[in-house]
Amino acid sequence: MRRPFIAGNWKLHKTTAEAVTLVKALEANLADVTDRDIVVAPVFTVLTSVSSALGDSNIAVAAQNCFPEMQGAYTGEVSPLLLKDAGCRYVIVGHSERRQLFGETDGFINRKLKAVADAGLTAVFCVGETLEEREQGRTFEVLEKQLRGGLENLLRDAMARVVVAYEPVWAIGTGKTASAAQAQQAHAFIRDLLSRLYDADLACRIRIVYGGSVKPDNVDGLLSQQDIDGALVGGASLKAEDFIRIVRFLPS
Repeated sequence: MRRPFIAGNWKLHKTTAEAVTLVKALEANLADVTDRDIVVAPVFTVLTSVSSALGDSNIAVAAQNCFPEMQGAYTGEVSPLLLKDAGCRYVIVGHSERRQLFGETDGFINRKLKAVADAGLTAVFCVGETLEEREQGRTFEVLEKQLRGGLENLLRDAMARVVVAYEPVWAIGTGKTASAAQAQQAHAFIRDLLSRLYDADLACRIRIVYGGSVKPDNVDGLLSQQDIDGALVGGASLKAEDFIRIVRFLPS
């Protein structure tokens, strides 16, 4: 059995006070949840405060991004080692907003995945197609390119710690959600490709989570699918009540 993984990507939201208030509410209402991994990904400036507020609770902290070098003359960047020092256990890598808004390539994302692994952290590696690519019937082609490019020469031991997040770009922040069947089809394709890139045993153990307008009213159906092992949640993770309900999903 793959352990469910639920992460909230806060994007560019929450001051320090707001962030601490939110995680304290999550901690108080999710302390009894021990059968799934719960993660929050705040902005860089509040990582240390959030980590301190959570202490040794069952909620872990992720960063939303990193630079693929540990130190050096890289003004404005943050390394995996600094994120680890700030209390992070996870780093989101390759989110579609990084690809689209900041021009991150598969090769650059590959460097990040290796750096995250070298720092002893776990990467949440995002892949997904645009609406145009889906309408052109290129979903699997795009996913294969992103996976092969991002995972190039990533060792098996490092890959064993990666969480893959399928996020159809057309469903992120739009209110649109891939149907459970559409999401399952993409997840099954990703798992099959991982078995070819690595091996069947590893592919069976890798967690593949869905992201794209996940909400309390659709999470149960999505996570009922055989190959969907959790969710990377955007806007709904900013409200304690919504995120708590998502974490407490009830697959049929």
